[in-house]
Amino acid sequence: MYWLKPHVIYGLLGLVCMSLASCKTNRDEVLAIGRKIIMPSQTGKGITMLYSDSAEIKIRLEAEEMQIFEKDVKEKITILPKGLLVTFFDDSGKPSTTLKADYGVRYENSKKMDVKRNVVVVNKDGETLNTEHLVWDENTKKIYSDTFVKITTGKEIITGNGLEANQDFTQYEIKEITGTVSLNE
Repeated sequence: MYWLKPHVIYGLLGLVCMSLASCKTNRDEVLAIGRKIIMPSQTGKGITMLYSDSAEIKIRLEAEEMQIFEKDVKEKITILPKGLLVTFFDDSGKPSTTLKADYGVRYENSKKMDVKRNVVVVNKDGETLNTEHLVWDENTKKIYSDTFVKITTGKEIITGNGLEANQDFTQYEIKEITGTVSLNE
């Protein structure tokens, strides 16, 4: 039997350890090879966008940050990652309703905006809608939600699951009312 000297054994162990360490692969790096990173084609900070019809302002959208994705995506989307404030104007040009949320995504082809987190809609009468998720359909001029909603009027607080309303929030229907509380003035 052939005996190796301790320094030879340590050297061989070192070589084996180094070769094993050099063969180690990072699973996330391997998985990321096939993924393509999609970057926004346009970005902006401190954005104000105006939508008009026949030279009359109908909607003003304000956002702290905006990212537009149009390359390598199925549909052009605009992401508002730091929140938004939308002001709707009536026919006389006066603000009638506001919609505020902490996050929003607008889909160009379908003309829908999906807003999330701390969503608040206030109409011209001061009625307030609170929810965590809301969709605004620009084509039908309606807003709707399938999550918990709370509507506060001058006389009561109404809670429910799901809502459909016109975009100026003057007519609404709660899908599943879960409670009503009368307010004393």
